[in-house]
Amino acid sequence: MAFELEILPNTSKMQTLTELGEVVASRRRSLGLKQGDVATQAGLTQEALSRFERGKAAEFGSRKLLAVLAVLGMELQFVELGASGSLDELRRERGGA
Repeated sequence: MAFELEILPNTSKMQTLTELGEVVASRRRSLGLKQGDVATQAGLTQEALSRFERGKAAEFGSRKLLAVLAVLGMELQFVELGASGSLDELRRERGGA
């Protein structure tokens, strides 16, 4: 079963770690927070957060991610692909009925 990541409150759907890092960086900047401050509150290094935000982290564990999201007032929401309405959306995108 396939899943996408959906981050609230932005509700942007992402499928890669790079996209997730970009959203986290955008949220952090919009809150006027520095990487070092967010990293410290989340229990990781500023360098680790920087690599994640720039899409340079080979991996970023779920505990780290959840800690960073908590500091930023965000949460993960998993949405099943192919959920109700998706076929209708696809038809509209392709110009069908």
